[in-house]
Amino acid sequence: MRTTLTDRLTSGPVAAFLALTGVGAGVLVGHGGLDTVVGCGIPSDSHPSRTAEDWITNADHVVVATPTAEQDTNRRNFTEGPIQYQTDRAVAFRTDKILWSSGRPRQQIGQDFDMVSAGWNVYRDSGERTKRTTAAAPRLEPGHTYLLALRWVAGQWTVLGEGAAVPFDHQTVGEGEWCGRTLSKEDVARGERFSRKDDHSLEKAVHGQGEQAVTRELERAKTEAQARRR
Repeated sequence: MRTTLTDRLTSGPVAAFLALTGVGAGVLVGHGGLDTVVGCGIPSDSHPSRTAEDWITNADHVVVATPTAEQDTNRRNFTEGPIQYQTDRAVAFRTDKILWSSGRPRQQIGQDFDMVSAGWNVYRDSGERTKRTTAAAPRLEPGHTYLLALRWVAGQWTVLGEGAAVPFDHQTVGEGEWCGRTLSKEDVARGERFSRKDDHSLEKAVHGQGEQAVTRELERAKTEAQARRR
């Protein structure tokens, strides 16, 4: 069955809330830069990333991580149009906890790691800096905590795709930064009422819960995958 853009943007409770508040429509006019870490807009997954089985199949590690610093990188100048230049962000993370690792990871994860994420638009006339976003997930900003399914690709860490970067402030799935906005438990609960009923994503299965629920779903997916191979 074909998945439409609307389906993808409202598949989970967080996406549904932002669609309700008009954020979904607003971000679709932008174009992303790098796809190594996703943000908010038209989804483009490098690997399947929605379900617990997607995570254990495609990720090297699932971690709780907190951005500790960011720096502009990959500046691109424009000679025409309202935007003078764009940047990405080199984001440094602290590994707070490893929740799951592949039996044969492509790379071990350290106490700290780096990724490239969406950065900024800087406007020619005003000099105003506005947040850039790419596909439907968090921007990954200092001051927040995230649940990340990471894969080592071409010498760097990336998230699998839109479903592999989940807000995790206060050790709560779905609470925190998403598309540059900070969402509360109430925001996520509102989105849950409007998200697709057939959504089987890990985010929806454990939203509002903590790391034990995430670990339980990953172990369940591992057990079920092993049983199918027998």
